[in-house]
Amino acid sequence: MSDDVLRTPDHRFRDLPGYPFTPNYTEVGQLRMHYVDEGPADAPVVLMLHGEPSWSYLYRKMIPILTDAGYRVVCPDLIGFGRSDKLRYQRQYSYDFHLQTLNAFLDNLQLDAIHLVCQDWGGLLGLRLVAAEPERFARVVAANTMLPGFPANHPRLQGKLRTRDKIAAGLGFGAWLALSQLHPFWRAGQIVQLGTVTKLPEAVVAAYDAPFPDRSFMAGARIFPRLVPTELRANRAAWQTLVRWDKPFLTAFSDRDPIMSPLARVFQELIPGAHGEPHTTIRGASHFLQEDQGEELARVIADWLAHGSA
Repeated sequence: MSDDVLRTPDHRFRDLPGYPFTPNYTEVGQLRMHYVDEGPADAPVVLMLHGEPSWSYLYRKMIPILTDAGYRVVCPDLIGFGRSDKLRYQRQYSYDFHLQTLNAFLDNLQLDAIHLVCQDWGGLLGLRLVAAEPERFARVVAANTMLPGFPANHPRLQGKLRTRDKIAAGLGFGAWLALSQLHPFWRAGQIVQLGTVTKLPEAVVAAYDAPFPDRSFMAGARIFPRLVPTELRANRAAWQTLVRWDKPFLTAFSDRDPIMSPLARVFQELIPGAHGEPHTTIRGASHFLQEDQGEELARVIADWLAHGSA
């Protein structure tokens, strides 16, 4: 293994509360990528993608509910997060790098007819995967996420996004960007706690810190806000596909996410597959709604997937 690649020791992941899942690994290029894979191997696949600075631990409350509903649940840790390998330097990460490693992951596992659940960076990456290979995906659930580059002047959006909401989202992202780059004692567990309504037990906060034994492991987590593709031509091209997506698309945003909550309307209005779907607001939850109301979110998804299934 190269000196530029770091691997969190296994003992850091022992006895994490509520996370009994067997680790699985696959190689993406020269890097080892971890994933949770639960449920029947031949069942419909629910692919759940996390954001920053979380990992598959974020979905621990949801996995059993969805497997009990008859689905195979696959939750990878992005490179730089969780039990996956980490690169030592921020310059080694890019938006395209994460897209490439996720594409390799899907190819390695030969996943198809995917039901995508995406939150935070899970949508920034996952929706690009949907646009690139729409035939590979069956349904999408978007929760507290966005893909920049959407056609803001589209007629269906006129009057649907308030100026104050757009300003609040911009200010919130700016504060998050500054915090990630400037705070000298930036810790993943503290960041997750800031993005929840619930007071997390110390052991849960520690579980989010587990992938990062020291600051040298945190390059991928700290650089992520700077990688948000706010003016990326490829995103605008992806939206040209998404505004024609007619497969089922559900939004399940929370009510107390100061940045993302108002943006659910973008998907609801612009994506044909979202029209007429039972979009819901998860009450009593902030940005990391999987922590605040994970069981409720999982039930919403399981009910929706079962509704209208062939």
